Amino acid sequence: MNLKTRIGQLRMLAIAEGVSYLLLFGLTMPLKYGLDIIWPNKFVGYIHGLLFILYCLWVIFVGVDKKWSIGKIFTGLIASLLPFATFIFDAKVLKKES
Repeated sequence: MNLKTRIGQLRMLAIAEGVSYLLLFGLTMPLKYGLDIIWPNKFVGYIHGLLFILYCLWVIFVGVDKKWSIGKIFTGLIASLLPFATFIFDAKVLKKES
């Protein structure tokens, strides 16, 4: 994974966004609502929000740069909303592009 290219950066963001999504919903939300421990959810939530925005922007930047179809760009954006989907998008689409 070459972080000097936009596609490499997008691949890293896809993985980081996916991990932060799973941490947020799988670990910190149960802590918040089950044990009333709030601070991990805030911390991971801020990080996830930043990664989510960066990932979405990079999907658009890379999509325009690589002349992707609207469908491929839309798929990349929708992947940010579903658990494990950014990992699948990376494996099925981004890995082939790099």
